[in-house]
Amino acid sequence: MNLTPFTSLTWAYQLHYYLCFRTHQRRPLFASALHAGLLAELIKEISGNHEYHLLEQKSYPTQLRCLLSLQPSQTVAKAVQLLKSNSARELARAFDFSIPLWAAGYLARSSGPVRTSDVRAYLEQQPTHHGYASRVLPPVYEYLAEKLEVLRAQHAAFDLRIISSSLPSTEKEFSAQRRGRP
Repeated sequence: MNLTPFTSLTWAYQLHYYLCFRTHQRRPLFASALHAGLLAELIKEISGNHEYHLLEQKSYPTQLRCLLSLQPSQTVAKAVQLLKSNSARELARAFDFSIPLWAAGYLARSSGPVRTSDVRAYLEQQPTHHGYASRVLPPVYEYLAEKLEVLRAQHAAFDLRIISSSLPSTEKEFSAQRRGRP
């Protein structure tokens, strides 16, 4: 049987984000169909230029909402930064809008049908699926030092009063605790 080697790999991912950002001081900049239409074209063009997959978008007079699919190497913050800055520049140039066009901040939520219970069930099935559920686990060894060592770190800051009540203060207490005597 002859196998041909892979020349490229394509990965499947489903990272969908619902994004929403508002105009500065909630100015109704996209109330007209002309402004909303150019915004839609710009968002589509910017998404294409940066390899974002624009699934849906809708503009309102004071905000833009869109559903964007990103690759794992792309960050939501960078995507929003590019969408807002590039669209603001082009809209200000086309319609003589005053800058800033967009308000600071944005809403970003991951979107998808996955629930926590589904993820938990998936993770619980992994040992059976991969065949290591029936493996014998190696023994766990516990190490106890012969002599009590006091650890100090010049760069660490912590309160010893919190943990000192459970620690033995002398070697005699340490040896007794190790042998199981109070």
